[in-house]
Amino acid sequence: MMNEKHDLLHEFPEHRDTIHDLKMGNPYFSRLFDEYHSVEDEVHRIETGIENTSDDYLESRKKQRLLLKDQLFELIKNS
Repeated sequence: MMNEKHDLLHEFPEHRDTIHDLKMGNPYFSRLFDEYHSVEDEVHRIETGIENTSDDYLESRKKQRLLLKDQLFELIKNS
């Protein structure tokens, strides 16, 4: 859905404690977490009309967000 926030804690609320622990203790997870939220913020700004760009660029950012989310979830599930 457009204009919906996809921050990691809303995507995986049942893993809130694990996300916190990984963010505090795993530098790789923390870097991916920050990158994910940076991309998510950019996508949200584009979708809400705050920023304008091409559809192709928006799609590429959404794909990047999904890739990061998959990587983060893999780390969450394996901890």
